[in-house]
Amino acid sequence: MTAAKQVIVIGTGIIGASIAWHLSRAGAQVTVIADSAAGGVATPNSFAWINASWGNPAPYFRLRTRAMAEWSRLARDLPGLPLSWCGGLCWDLPAADMETYATEHSAWGYGIERVYRARAARIEPNLTELPDFALYVAEEGVAEPVAAARALLAEAERDGAKIISSTVTALVQTGGRITGVDTSHGLIASDEVVVAAGVGSPEIAATAGINLPIETPPGLIVHSRPYKKLLNGLILAERLHMRQTAEGRIIAGSDFGGADPGMDAEATARALFAAMKAMLRDSEGLELDFYTVGYRPTPIDGFPIIGRAEGMDGVYVAVMHSGITLAPAVGLFATKEILDGERDTLLAPYGLSRFAQ
Repeated sequence: MTAAKQVIVIGTGIIGASIAWHLSRAGAQVTVIADSAAGGVATPNSFAWINASWGNPAPYFRLRTRAMAEWSRLARDLPGLPLSWCGGLCWDLPAADMETYATEHSAWGYGIERVYRARAARIEPNLTELPDFALYVAEEGVAEPVAAARALLAEAERDGAKIISSTVTALVQTGGRITGVDTSHGLIASDEVVVAAGVGSPEIAATAGINLPIETPPGLIVHSRPYKKLLNGLILAERLHMRQTAEGRIIAGSDFGGADPGMDAEATARALFAAMKAMLRDSEGLELDFYTVGYRPTPIDGFPIIGRAEGMDGVYVAVMHSGITLAPAVGLFATKEILDGERDTLLAPYGLSRFAQ
């Protein structure tokens, strides 16, 4: 019998959690290492919109729609996973751009419905401002990101994974390959290391001479106190994106990535919350609870980095801004590549080698 492959996963955000769960379920001996709680750093500050919406070239659209399908598969495998296919109502583009988006994505099979004021009012009756024309995609959804990451990690532990709270200080090289990690608690050996540490990934990768060209733009999102149900799904309005969480909080940013906090994050948060509250009927009792400023790990070309680093065996990188949408597919595809050497064709454009050009 072949011994189970020993894999270290660095990171407990939604990407690291998904990879750890998929690997554990496939029989690997998994050790998850992070210096933050389950959910990591970026995941708790995510708007958590699951979509293949505008701005996607065809190859990336196909990866994202596959990932949406994998969310449904994941929900079947993990009953109770906090996932809702609530639909998204969008008018955050000029009318001509919305028409271009609708025509293109409809031709690709995305379920876009063109709606007008009366239909928008039926979809979201508590909006004080309704668009003359909008697009509605019933198949878009949301996950509660921290709860989902925790559920994945808990199931991975039940499958035998170890979760260690420690700081990774370096990738360890032996004979031209990565053979483990050095941590604040000592050396841990492995057959493969997965770097899925979000904004912390470039520093970790650099210890093995691997350059990850990533930007970390900030995004401010406001969170209300839990409140009665006002929203049915996602609202993607001009300069205001919002949704209501499973526990009743309404969260919002100037876009789904979050508002620029500016020089005074507190003032930005209060202005954003006031705009959100003004857009909702029956919101007199709605109160701001807190705001978050998240730093999104965004490769410089906007697309994910998924795969092994060329010229250095034993290390696999999974870093992206679209972490919530892509997480189940990345977990599945990374597991197949790490354990079986099979790289899914949907990942072809997203290797680290593209930056060498």
